[in-house]
Amino acid sequence: MNQTQHPVHGAGLGLKRAFIGSLVDQPSDAIDFLEIAPENWIGVGGEYGQQLRTLTERTPFICHGLSLSIGSPAPLDEAFLYKLKKFLNEHNIRCYSEHLSYCSDDGHLYDLMPIPFTEEAVHYVAERIKRVQDILERPIAMENVSYYAAPGKQMEEIDFLNAVLDEADCRLLLDVNNIYVNSVNHRYDAEAFLKALPGERIDYIHVAGHYVEEEDLLVDTHGADVIDPVWELLEKAYAEFGVIPTMLERDFNLPPLEQLINEVQAIRNRQQNWELKTNPQQVGAHS
Repeated sequence: MNQTQHPVHGAGLGLKRAFIGSLVDQPSDAIDFLEIAPENWIGVGGEYGQQLRTLTERTPFICHGLSLSIGSPAPLDEAFLYKLKKFLNEHNIRCYSEHLSYCSDDGHLYDLMPIPFTEEAVHYVAERIKRVQDILERPIAMENVSYYAAPGKQMEEIDFLNAVLDEADCRLLLDVNNIYVNSVNHRYDAEAFLKALPGERIDYIHVAGHYVEEEDLLVDTHGADVIDPVWELLEKAYAEFGVIPTMLERDFNLPPLEQLINEVQAIRNRQQNWELKTNPQQVGAHS
């Protein structure tokens, strides 16, 4: 089992403006950390800005970016990166992660496009990640993404991902729902993919729901409850790598906050079950 120092611990939730006021007024013991997209909060003032400050002062936060576009043919937006650096430092953000994909060229494409799985793309993306890490003066975590086509493919997804992580010497945000979605859409073994990942690089994990378009076509929407096969894959990740901080993503069709907290508690319950199996003496510290 690979062990590493994680930036946060326990079970987390993606913060939405729809329920930020409720969390400010009534903190939940079930939520160990919160995640935001920095693009949605940089420069925000007024009531929302004050609420964010209140939460970042009392709760560990991580940031999951939307617009870095690490695989884009266009130059990195370094002006944005310096604004991001200031934001991360001002709010004591524990970790910054982004998608291993691209979403822009001359303008934004409003979708996450797959990077070709080629050696050339490995070198290109790794150099851009290194530049981002140099500017931010911190490591970043790249997320394995869902994709629906693989243009120009010369390598398997797992080999491309591992090559980028190794050459860039960066961290990994492990999205178990994306592994499950891709395993159905591209017909590969999800557990074998999971076991081939470098566990020592994992900062934290995402779990989410998805939409079933067809029996062999799943769409990563973050708009539904987490299903049993994804929960099972999360448990296999704990079995392989140890208990890793895990966050619930829910971006659309938001249910009441209480229901979201119940799903976060479901993450915590699984974490405690695995801790009980491996180290019973430590379970009480998280109960």
